[in-house]
Amino acid sequence: MSVLKEFKEFAVKGNVIDLAVGVVIGGAFGSIVKSLVDDVIMPPIGLLIGNVDFSNLFFVLKDGAKQAGPYVSVAAAKQAGATTLNLGLFINSLVSFTIVAFAIFMLVKAINRLKREEAAPAPAVPATKECRYCLSAIPEKATRCPCCTSQLD
Repeated sequence: MSVLKEFKEFAVKGNVIDLAVGVVIGGAFGSIVKSLVDDVIMPPIGLLIGNVDFSNLFFVLKDGAKQAGPYVSVAAAKQAGATTLNLGLFINSLVSFTIVAFAIFMLVKAINRLKREEAAPAPAVPATKECRYCLSAIPEKATRCPCCTSQLD
């Protein structure tokens, strides 16, 4: 019974719930970035390079058993059973990774900046002062030194 209780405490802790929310949001963010790369960023780059569709940029390593090449797309090559080197899909994944990594870097940078501002305590007002006659530490509000009994200002 104690194992179930420990598991419940672990699962209900804020860190686990935060992690679960992060995974869900990360998955949604990943699909948004994938769409951004595939549908917005790569088409203009492909157009500038010379009308290249990066999602279908591939090399046939071995013709398929069902149908010989040439193939018009990666999907057609896979359907024919061909072995392909999908360079365009790799480039799209690389761009997606770079965008996600940069976004995470910016998020962590912002969180660290907030933590630094939060963690920086205000300079503490000294609670003691020094006796100018015997140089001993005395309370700030004291009017007489307890060591040398000098009258303080």
